[in-house]
Amino acid sequence: MMESKEVLHFVPTDASSPGQTTNGHPFQRMDISELGDAETEDSGEESRRKQDTLAVPTDRSHYETNVQPSISDADASGFGLLHTSRRYVKLVNFQEEVRAHRDLDGFLAQASILLDERASSLDEVLRRMLEHVTTDGQGSCNAAEVMRALFTDAGGQEANVHLLTETIQGVTATATGVRYQQSWLCVLCNVKSLQRRCVCVSRLERPQNWGVNCCEVRYVILILAPPRTKSTKTAIELGRTFATLFSDISFRQKLLETKTQEDFKQELVIQRQRLSTAIQKPSLEEETDPHSNKPLKVKDFLRAGRGIYEDLCRRLPLYLSDFTDGILDANRSLLKYTTTAIFLYIAILLPAIAFGSLNDESTRGEIDVQKTIIGQCIGGVIYSLFAGSPLVIPLTTAPLAIFISVIRGICDDYDLDFPAFYACIGLWNSLFLILGGIFNVSLFMKLFKRSTEEVIALFISIAFVGDALKGTIKIFHKYYHGLTLVNGSTEELHGLGVILHQGLNGTENGGVSLPASVVLCTRERPILCLLLMLGTLWLGYALFLIKRSPFLHAKVREVVSDCALPISVVIFSFVGSYLFIDIKLPVFNYQNEALFKVAAFDQLTGMNVLSACGLGFLLALLIFIDQNIVVSLTNAPENRLLKGTAYHWDLMLSGFINILMSVLGLPWMHAAFPHSTLHVRQLAQVEQRVEGGHLYET
Repeated sequence: MMESKEVLHFVPTDASSPGQTTNGHPFQRMDISELGDAETEDSGEESRRKQDTLAVPTDRSHYETNVQPSISDADASGFGLLHTSRRYVKLVNFQEEVRAHRDLDGFLAQASILLDERASSLDEVLRRMLEHVTTDGQGSCNAAEVMRALFTDAGGQEANVHLLTETIQGVTATATGVRYQQSWLCVLCNVKSLQRRCVCVSRLERPQNWGVNCCEVRYVILILAPPRTKSTKTAIELGRTFATLFSDISFRQKLLETKTQEDFKQELVIQRQRLSTAIQKPSLEEETDPHSNKPLKVKDFLRAGRGIYEDLCRRLPLYLSDFTDGILDANRSLLKYTTTAIFLYIAILLPAIAFGSLNDESTRGEIDVQKTIIGQCIGGVIYSLFAGSPLVIPLTTAPLAIFISVIRGICDDYDLDFPAFYACIGLWNSLFLILGGIFNVSLFMKLFKRSTEEVIALFISIAFVGDALKGTIKIFHKYYHGLTLVNGSTEELHGLGVILHQGLNGTENGGVSLPASVVLCTRERPILCLLLMLGTLWLGYALFLIKRSPFLHAKVREVVSDCALPISVVIFSFVGSYLFIDIKLPVFNYQNEALFKVAAFDQLTGMNVLSACGLGFLLALLIFIDQNIVVSLTNAPENRLLKGTAYHWDLMLSGFINILMSVLGLPWMHAAFPHSTLHVRQLAQVEQRVEGGHLYET
């Protein structure tokens, strides 16, 4: 006896129709047929006839090994066959389909909503939902009969495969296969005794693991419908409506924050209104968008100011919302803002000190740590106030520090005034960046594929690790030694040995004076620096992964994970400063001179200015590549940013900022990786999923 079952899934496509969610997924339908042990006798006889007709080889060498007879899988208890077929089912278009609005209005009028359901098993959750449907008066049905119809083992004792018969799940097609949206599950069932359709939504208190592709279920939507009804009122059509709503990750996150059923209903209404509103993109947006599919043409670079104009038209209407989102709207995230601010303070201060020390050494105090921090404050505030991508973090980076050291070497070789030559190079660099923004040079990002951006980001990360290792090795070379002399001479060591010998043989009250050129043994300094570095790394990484552990409450784990870097830095700073107070660690230089000195351009000749033009072009090329790649990674599709980009305006703004940095003798800056992407990650609401035994985040 063959029993036909249906399972519904949906997968994303590239072409999204108007009114779809931001995820834009159509549905995929799956038909399942179950074949139990009690098959027809004709099929069994046919199988035996096929076995009887097998050819038996006459060569006895095939029977060298003794083979013991075994029971076949078909004779084992519980064996069955499961036939599966799939088909696409489109998303509901709330702009055109009136039935979807009526379905949602009917649900809101007599809603069955279970908040923070504590049942852990799928069967128990469905039973509670059926009881709630009956209690709310949506319909009367036999719970046992419905439970049998919900699962594939309803055919009898011989069919003991306990799987859901008909469901809807969201899936995403990836390069490696299909990725399921495992945080929600829509269960469908046709019940003969029902007179009208019933819907019940349950939000579980904790995510539940219910098997393959259901490892993190948080929402269950149960839809019951009579088998004979109009084609627009079937369980499948009603399931499409609710599946379209729940396919949006931001909507699911908002539902987690609701406290009452009325709040839950209100979020459903808001989501429907959002899906019903047509999203009209500017018709000219594709012309200057570096990530559009439009081919690159020469005339695109001749439209001076077109890219900046479109960037401003895209971002100015949303300017105020950049400051009010998460504070004044319904989705307040003050805790996220606080933890992100603390994280950014530490994440920006540490490289500023590191690269400031490097600049202090290479420029011999012309650009020190103090100037680096002051420049970071000025440039960061200007960029955050006027940038089209305020999530991007501008910093002075390792390539810029190396470039500054090269400039210092050129000044030493040709006896040039460093502040004036540095400012002249910076002004040329800023001019090229401003011209690049005006003439839409950022369109060259069309030539950079995602793999190229990821490779460059990888090398930037490797450079950070390399700088940390180089600094540690340098500290070991400087301090890890025995008793030595400042001038490196070995002639005084014999006399020093005599002095020490006399001191040991002298009276107890006798004092021994060491030469002023002696450097005492300081091996404890590099050892402590190494322990502090490794300890900060270990503690920060361990706290970052605490959100995957079962300890503490979920909110506490999230806060601790977001503050992993500040906590680890503060703890090991205390360890190095107070627990090992007797060990003097190396510190950066601090000068009491005036911070801001305008460069004396009269010290340069015309040839010096022309040579600075070439170096300024190379610097502009470096900043152009880093700036655009970091902005592209920050606005990656997986981050789901909705307000658009401003490549051309941000590039020109970087040029204006570097004008100020150059004239005042402060270090240059541009968009930095990985700080910008980490900034986005800190502010994001993340949904976890399990695939192949591994935990991933979306």
